Amino acid sequence: MGDLTGRHIAVTGAAGGIGAATCRWLLERGATAYALDLRPAAEQVGEFIGCDVADPDSVGAAVQQILAAAGRVDGLVAGAGIAENDVPAEEMDLSTFDRILGVNLRGVFLCCQAFGRPMLERGAGRIVAVSSMSGNHIVNRPQRQCAYNASKAGVTALVKSLAAEWGPRGVRVNTVSPGYVDTPLLASKADLHEGWKDGTVLRRFAEPAEIAGAIGYLLGDEAGFCCGTELLIDGGYSLW
Repeated sequence: MGDLTGRHIAVTGAAGGIGAATCRWLLERGATAYALDLRPAAEQVGEFIGCDVADPDSVGAAVQQILAAAGRVDGLVAGAGIAENDVPAEEMDLSTFDRILGVNLRGVFLCCQAFGRPMLERGAGRIVAVSSMSGNHIVNRPQRQCAYNASKAGVTALVKSLAAEWGPRGVRVNTVSPGYVDTPLLASKADLHEGWKDGTVLRRFAEPAEIAGAIGYLLGDEAGFCCGTELLIDGGYSLW
């Protein structure tokens, strides 16, 4: 895919598997990657900026830090996300539900809004949000995670709304919806791996780099006609 030399792109959730892989993908193609997370990764990729995506002041400060350093922001990857651990819906406390939606949906909106403003002022920009196959395509099993699923469905709907508003003004907004990806978060649930792989047509998990490549495509000029697009990358899980 094309050269991104000189582009300044922020990535939230950059300490995680997909976020770190996306920063690496961007750096390899000449972009400056700003790694936004609550704390730096053990092996930091990109220029770290501390950021709580659920806090509008923290997000605003991150935007200003990038603008002060680079003078502009060309792209955003809204990838920060969390999930509850197998909680029956009838037993879920409100604080858990609010925490999941606070990061996964409110956080994506706050970042899109804060980073979108300077992009709209310039009339140019690319935003990619990370949703999930769990948002609109499947209900996970055997784990129960209604808050996560609801939050990701919200992300997909939010992206379509922003794409319709901002596309005519030069800012393309799209989303990727991964299936199960081989990340440290997934490693903590090893007892469920066999069942998840059995439910996936390709019989394996995605590598973070495969998702990063899809994100990179949507950020690049080759995806110039993608507006409100959702790339479902689930290894065929939703086919069955």
